[in-house]
Amino acid sequence: MATPEHTKTKAGFVALIGAPNAGKSTLLNALVGSKVSIVSRKVQTTRVLVRGIAIEGTAQIIFVDTPGIFKPKRRLDRAMVTSAWGGASDADVVALLLDARKGIDEEAEAILEKLPEVKRPKILILNKIDLIERSRLLALAAAVNEKVPFTDTFMISALKGDGLAKLKTHLAELMPEGHWLYPEDQISDAPLRMLAAEITREKIYERLHEELPYQSTVETDQWQQRPDGSIRIEQTVFVERDSQRKIVLGKGGQTIKAIGQSARKEIAEIAEAPVHLFLFVKVRENWGDDPERYREMGLEFPRGG
Repeated sequence: MATPEHTKTKAGFVALIGAPNAGKSTLLNALVGSKVSIVSRKVQTTRVLVRGIAIEGTAQIIFVDTPGIFKPKRRLDRAMVTSAWGGASDADVVALLLDARKGIDEEAEAILEKLPEVKRPKILILNKIDLIERSRLLALAAAVNEKVPFTDTFMISALKGDGLAKLKTHLAELMPEGHWLYPEDQISDAPLRMLAAEITREKIYERLHEELPYQSTVETDQWQQRPDGSIRIEQTVFVERDSQRKIVLGKGGQTIKAIGQSARKEIAEIAEAPVHLFLFVKVRENWGDDPERYREMGLEFPRGG
């Protein structure tokens, strides 16, 4: 660690919780300064508790980007919501992120009802403040704090970077004293293979978000370091029906080719090496009911229908 011996170091966990599409992944990526969580217009894309690691002074802040909390309908939904609340209970600080434009909607209301059960210091972050007038913003902050008392309220735009420096400084102050938990240059504890799969999944959603349900998943099957320093990666995109497979492939394979090019470029940036990416699309019916898939995503398999 490159921190001075005489300086007391700090390290701790911050759980980012909120409804789907509140902007958690965008905020996490902005605070860490690199891409560690996928950002998509399709709600509910964060499935694993990705930890992004930020350094602020002598503090190491480890962000747990929990899955968006929503009303679970299917087994996968229930696993993600359970995982999100578990991540909040284990953290040193819980940061609730709300989309200021939506205010206290049904999803926010459900989170605020359950939040008092989490016995951790809580801060409120109102996001997308550039899209709402100040008077409405102040009224919203007061209304939310009436429902659950937060130690602090921050107003930010994760996309534009407004208010992030102040938020990061405050979070650093809240971290408990202790040795850093990760090497100084590490930005995430998600293995590169997993991050690569997440990037490809994001590119699929960017291109097909209207046509494809989010029950598709991507797995990295092979990660081979080649003698010339490049990396050969093979990934499989799993969908639940043959009709979805045809959508992902596109006419003459054009869609999957475009997805692959876009993902390869971004994976190469993170891997800091040239990448050769090969994508395969397979149908795996009812993968949403397979306990093994849940284990691979770091989720608890919920029993019952």
